[in-house]
Amino acid sequence: MRRVALVTLVVDDYDEAIRFYTEALGFRLAEDEPRPDGARWVVVVPGEGNDGTGLLLARAKDDAQRARVGDQTGGRVGFFLHTDDFARDHARMTAAGVTFLEEPRHEAYGSVVVFQDLYGNRWDLLQPAA
Repeated sequence: MRRVALVTLVVDDYDEAIRFYTEALGFRLAEDEPRPDGARWVVVVPGEGNDGTGLLLARAKDDAQRARVGDQTGGRVGFFLHTDDFARDHARMTAAGVTFLEEPRHEAYGSVVVFQDLYGNRWDLLQPAA
């Protein structure tokens, strides 16, 4: 079996990123280990029992990396969070202060809405059609 295990997301601060992903988006902190160079190995995953792709939250190390925080995909939606209950997750995320960039849409492929994370990266919250 092969799968994409982690995707790196460059962030400004470990703790604020952990707080956003766990509290606002409902992710689970899977790993948070110190590294010898003073960095941390921080992984968040979308939920309990998740064996899908996790996010490696990596603090920007220099000006070039800091310039990419929040714009890792050139302003396009770069991340897709699938859900089995669109209304539940949309309501919970709204209550947690997540910024949505549009009203929810119901398309042939499913229910979808674009939101941004705390740095401005664009995401789809998507419940695929049955």
